[in-house]
Amino acid sequence: MKVRSMPKHTLIPFPPELLAAKKLIREQAKSYGLDFYPTIFEMCDYEQMNQIAAYGGFPQRYPHWRFGMEYERLRKQHHYGLGRIYEMVINNDPCYAYLQESNGLVDQKLVIAHVYGHCDFFKNNAWFSQTNRKMMDEMANHATRVRRYIEQHGYDTVERWMDVCLSVEDLIDPHSMFLNRGPMETAQRATGTGHVASRQGPVVTKFKSKDYLDRWMNPPEKLAAESKRLQEDAARQRHSTPARPTRDVLAYLLEHARLDDWQADCLSIVREEAYYFAPQGMTKVMNEGWASYWHSTLMSKHFVTAAEVIDYADHHSGTVHMPPGGFNPYKIGIELFRDIEERWNKGKFGKDYDECEDLGARRKWDKGLGLGREKIFEVRRVYNDVQFIDEFMTPEFIERHKFYQYGRDPHTGQLRILSRDPVRIKHTLLYQLTNMGRPFIYVADGNYCNRGELYLAQKHNGQDIEIKFAIETLKNVWRIWQRPVHLQARIDEEMMLFSYNGDQPKQQTIHDELPQPAHPLG
Repeated sequence: MKVRSMPKHTLIPFPPELLAAKKLIREQAKSYGLDFYPTIFEMCDYEQMNQIAAYGGFPQRYPHWRFGMEYERLRKQHHYGLGRIYEMVINNDPCYAYLQESNGLVDQKLVIAHVYGHCDFFKNNAWFSQTNRKMMDEMANHATRVRRYIEQHGYDTVERWMDVCLSVEDLIDPHSMFLNRGPMETAQRATGTGHVASRQGPVVTKFKSKDYLDRWMNPPEKLAAESKRLQEDAARQRHSTPARPTRDVLAYLLEHARLDDWQADCLSIVREEAYYFAPQGMTKVMNEGWASYWHSTLMSKHFVTAAEVIDYADHHSGTVHMPPGGFNPYKIGIELFRDIEERWNKGKFGKDYDECEDLGARRKWDKGLGLGREKIFEVRRVYNDVQFIDEFMTPEFIERHKFYQYGRDPHTGQLRILSRDPVRIKHTLLYQLTNMGRPFIYVADGNYCNRGELYLAQKHNGQDIEIKFAIETLKNVWRIWQRPVHLQARIDEEMMLFSYNGDQPKQQTIHDELPQPAHPLG
């Protein structure tokens, strides 16, 4: 299904009372210390809102069936009353935000306050600092380039290729944009060595011993064998590519795969957009929590009239509602920010508080420091979701909000608590958030067995890959690489090797007879 481009539409004018409220909310947000790019609001009907939402929040994207599918899903969701979109906001300079025309005045004020929270987060959070702030224009440029290729090569050809590219869009390294390599490492990478070797070659490390014990502590035959092994490893490393495992698989494919110019350009578009959206996935809990904190603060203290209290409470409670066993980033985020503010206001942190074992004293603890607001701004600036949860989700917080693990009783079908253990609960949540729940995949060798084959390896972080999805992704990597491809992964505590050469996928247990990958990863 093809989705049409966002049509040119006549802007729906803002009601005078909403224009006045928008100005007041902006000024009040600034008075609290929020700092954001100029924000442009547009009013849309539900049709226009669904079209923009289908494009990931942008008015223009390249043609692809997945946007049409998403549009149909959103349209039916709205038609059957299963949900609706209240707002969308784009990380850009200036920021663009879209409001739905059918919302009431109190909903619009809440959404505007929520948007300013998002805009502040986009501008000031470190994980967004390297994103393209002119992505609105860049998305339009991407759309133009893809449409040009469609004219040259045909719609079906380009769409099939975009399918392949989009299937591997997660194989990036979100941290790579922050790397600042020193001159030594840069030189090593340029020469392809990946290590610093002496002029005499690799040196065997000997055990310290007295002269008369040296022969037994460092047997000559053992030293000779180790020296030979190090030399072989060094030679293999000098001729391997990459010199060390690289997590940005898309960058490696762009550099080394034999692609036509238009294919490489399409892959680069997918990669660029993947890096733009990556910080949003890494900060979902914080971003929504921060925006919810500020719409709650601004609305409850300044902009809710007596006649609007019920409607506001209904909308806010619906936004932050989280059923037992559910996961609502709005709820977790706002409650964590409130908890941090309270703790730093009362001094519930540091060595003295952590070592206090008197539960009554811990509950009454209040040093009156008043550092809460300063602290949450600091957290907003530096952290991502994994760091946020890891550092600030305390056992007391989990117990107070009853963030337990739930499951269905197999006999009764009733929901019951599986675990109250805060360590287990926290670790489970961190596993879900680490790398946005996706496996860590590295390029280990681009010339495996000296046959130009691509060897990928999973760095196991406690969660096994989904074999079905892994094989399908491997097939698409083969379509890009055009040579046999392999994936090393741990499945049920066993190291497995998945291979695809354009015919039938192959799966086998890694054993000693198999050629060793250039960079084994666990």
